[in-house]
This record gives sequence, C-alpha cells and structure tokens, in this order.
Amino acid sequence: MSDVSLRMVPVLALGTFAVGTDAFVVAGFLPELAADLGVSTATAGQAVTVFAAAYALLSPVLATLTARLPRRRLLVGALLGLGAANLASALAPDFAVLLATRVAAAAAAAAFTPNAGAVAAFLVRPEQRARALAVVVGGLTVATALGVPLGGLAGQWTGWRWALGAVAGLAVLVAAAVAVRLPHLPGSPPVALRERLAVLRHPAVRAILPLTVLGMAAAYTVYAYSVPALATVGLTAGGTVWALALYGVGAVIGNLAAGLATDRVGGVRVLAVGYAVMAGGLAGLGALAATGVRGPVLVGLLTMAWGAGSWCQTPPQQHRLIAAAPGEAPLVVALNSSAIYVGIGAGTLIGGLTARPGFATAAALALVALVHLLLTAGERSTTP
Repeated sequence: MSDVSLRMVPVLALGTFAVGTDAFVVAGFLPELAADLGVSTATAGQAVTVFAAAYALLSPVLATLTARLPRRRLLVGALLGLGAANLASALAPDFAVLLATRVAAAAAAAAFTPNAGAVAAFLVRPEQRARALAVVVGGLTVATALGVPLGGLAGQWTGWRWALGAVAGLAVLVAAAVAVRLPHLPGSPPVALRERLAVLRHPAVRAILPLTVLGMAAAYTVYAYSVPALATVGLTAGGTVWALALYGVGAVIGNLAAGLATDRVGGVRVLAVGYAVMAGGLAGLGALAATGVRGPVLVGLLTMAWGAGSWCQTPPQQHRLIAAAPGEAPLVVALNSSAIYVGIGAGTLIGGLTARPGFATAAALALVALVHLLLTAGERSTTP
C-alpha cells in the first residue's frame, strides 16, 4: 500500500464522519425539534425514516447515473450537496420542508458513502481491505461517538437549527480536504441499472443483504428515540448525553475490532459475537426499565455493548459481499449501504410504533439476525 493510499483512507473517513453526523445528529435533539415544529416526538422521528428510505432507494440509482464521473469530482460534489441540504434543513420553517431537505441530504450521502468505501478498498492490498473499510466506516462510528452527543449539547445550548448549520459547515470543510488530498481516479464504464442489479442473483449476496437490514433494524429500533428511551432507565438529559457518548465509544471499539478480527477469523464469527453482544446490551437495558432498578454505571456498560454490537456489523458484511462478488465491489458496497439505511428506516419506524422504550423488541430483532446468520452462513456465491 503506497503512502498516498495510507493518507487517503483517513480523509475518506473524515467524509463519512460528516455524513454520519448528518444522519445521526437528529437523534440528539429530537424532542427539541419536535416542539419547535409543532409535531410529536414519534412524528419527528420520521425525519430519520425519510432520510434512511431516500438513501436506500437512491443509492443504486445514483451509482448508475454517476458511474462515469471521476471519483474526486463525485465525492466533492456529494459533500457540497450535503452542506447545502443541511443549511436548508437548518432554515426549514415547518416539518414538511424539513422532510424535503432530509431527502436532499440523503441523496448527497448516498452518492458519497458507498463510493468512499469502494475507493478505500481499491487503494489498499486485498489482505488489508477489511481494515481499510473499517477505517472508512469508522467515520460513521466516530460520528455516533462525537456527532450525536455534541449535536445534543448544541441542540440544548444553541438550538437544533445551529446544530444542523454546524453540520453544513463541516461538510464544506471536508469537501475542501477531499478536493486537495484525493488523487485523480477515473469513473467506471456506464452499466445499466438492470445489469447492476443482476448481482442480486448471487446466492451469497441474497443471503447477506437481508442480514444487514435485520441487524441495523435491531440497532435503530431504540436509537432514534434514545433520549426518551434512556429516560426510562433513570437518566437525566445530561446523563443521556454521556450515555450516547459511551454508545459511540462502544461503536468505535466494535467497528475497529471487527475490521481486525474479520481479516483473521472471518466475518461470520465476528457477526455472531456482535449480534449476541447487541442482544445482551438491549435486553439488559430493557430489564432495568421494566424493574425500575437504577445504576448509571451499569446503564453505561450496557449502552456500550449496544453500540459495539451495532457497529461491528458493517466491516464483516462488506467484506463478505466483496468476497461473494469481487468483480462488483463498488455495486455490492452500494447495495449494502442501501440495506443499512433500509434497516435504519425500518428500525426507526418500528420504534415509533412500538410502546416505549422498545428495548425488548430491539433485542428480539438482534436474536433474529443471529439466527438468520447461522442458517445462511454456509451459502456460497455462484456466477449467475
């Protein structure tokens, strides 16, 4: 791996940090946003669902439409679009306008994230691919560690509009860094969307993608409503900020450990441990909420386990998909990103419909993901 490649992977991670902060920051100030726009907290949570659904639908479409663009131009343009969309979100006069701006932000995110992962995988040697992907995905996990708690604090101190304005500024700064640091990489030959989606005929790809949906739905059934959910285990607003920070610490640890472990022992074992840890953390929080037992330290540890299990998923899933269809690496990474956001949207929708705090439902979904993994782990890809 060249020095240029070593320098570029962290820059791409900065971009995914900007995208991740945008995707996750709303959870930190959801009650304040709901009150300001005159909607319920459950309704306000649908801003996350709309973002996720738009991302999932647009990711493969944008991969087709932008295939011929040089990668640097595409990534910089996506980040600038993200900045503009967040500025529009910050200025939204009502909830309907906010939803429209979240769709625009999702389009920019859908153009950036899968291409950042594919570029990182291209720049490094095959034996370092999972670690490179973990670093790029690490931008998303660091966003959960810093972006969401800081967004919550900004929402409390300056208001949610200023918090989204700060995300817009971050996106523009990272766009400048990517423009300066990323070497020229050409686009790919244009491929029709139908031909791109033919990769879904791979048996292994068909088995792997639903697991991403299930796992992310388990993670996000509670996360978008984490402020009211964590109140059920006795946390104040300040305690919730610290708990979300600990969730993020667990997410960073889980993501980086998964990248290293996947290269050594394979993705299936890593995922099995991750789903068990996530289910245990969520079930423990549910038990505390149900029994009324209070213990901030225990809540922090369980929240860290929840974060670690949630964010250990992406590196092994991407690695498994690339191994299943190595000639379609950019596409399967894009499809996995779509599946991630389908899961986020589904989990947020389930969380909005489920009686709070939803920890038991989320833990059950994590166990369903574990069962699906064990039943499909032996599936092998064959050329369609």
